[in-house]
Amino acid sequence: MPKCLYSHLRAALLALAASSVASAVAPAVTLSVALLAGCAATPAEPVPFKAVSAARIIQPGYTERGNGLVAVDVRRERSRDVIVRFRDALVYIDGEQVTDLMNGEHVVFYLSPGVHRIGVSTQFDPVVEMRFTVTADTRYTNRASIVFGEDHRIALRRVAQ
Repeated sequence: MPKCLYSHLRAALLALAASSVASAVAPAVTLSVALLAGCAATPAEPVPFKAVSAARIIQPGYTERGNGLVAVDVRRERSRDVIVRFRDALVYIDGEQVTDLMNGEHVVFYLSPGVHRIGVSTQFDPVVEMRFTVTADTRYTNRASIVFGEDHRIALRRVAQ
């Protein structure tokens, strides 16, 4: 419950307790406040990532399977933060914009083994790139995660197993 709302409810309860009507109404108000406090935000159940629609893929060559290519999964982590929830994250491979991801979406790229540059940005953030070594070695994951920090800036990280 927001601190300001909690303070207002507490002040109202104290004022009510001081009045002569308090004995009759206080239990109902106390119950209401307890029920509202029980509605505090809880983490949502995990939901599978949705694949980005083919219509939003600008460079389809990166999303087509091929011999000797390795799958690289890039996921846009879900956020409850309203400020970043509806921003699309632009995704770049080796400097070319390939697609954009919305909250809870993912895309699988098929890349040749070796070092590639994966980048992300929003309409408010500059491109953030990371060198991403693509390998068929099962000791490593070929998964990257797009997240937003406390300052609402976009970030990209490689996900360990």
